[in-house]
Amino acid sequence: MNQETRAPENHLTGPVRNFSLQLSSTPRGARLARLLATEQLRSWGLPSHPAEYIVAELAANAVTHGRVPGRDFRLLLYVVGDTLRIEVTDTRGDRLPHPERAADAVGDVAESGRGLLLVEALADRWGVTTGPPPRKTVWAEVATGPAGSRAVTPR
Repeated sequence: MNQETRAPENHLTGPVRNFSLQLSSTPRGARLARLLATEQLRSWGLPSHPAEYIVAELAANAVTHGRVPGRDFRLLLYVVGDTLRIEVTDTRGDRLPHPERAADAVGDVAESGRGLLLVEALADRWGVTTGPPPRKTVWAEVATGPAGSRAVTPR
């Protein structure tokens, strides 16, 4: 289900925008999350970078690590003032995410597990909220104003 609401402008925060949809916990659902989020941001007049990468990683994690057969995941985007919050909720509250650091042993390179490092690098803040059981929500926030338009720089 696709839902968009727009709350009245607040003199302290500006417009509040909200976009929510439920998607199948499949690779196709993860791809749709990224594509639909990018389109929604465009319709709001907001830049898609870095949000599209964050949505892609969080949705991929939901279908890879948070999947329960027959249960969907939810994508929620909302903007309050100059902050975009991205939330992805799945039904595996028992499996909390954690960023994987570089391999400890020489030549020991994992094929996956670094997506949250990307989220950590691109988001201003991110975290996990549990509940109500059996759910968990992984969220990230990025600034959307001129100060929030930051380029990814190599480290």
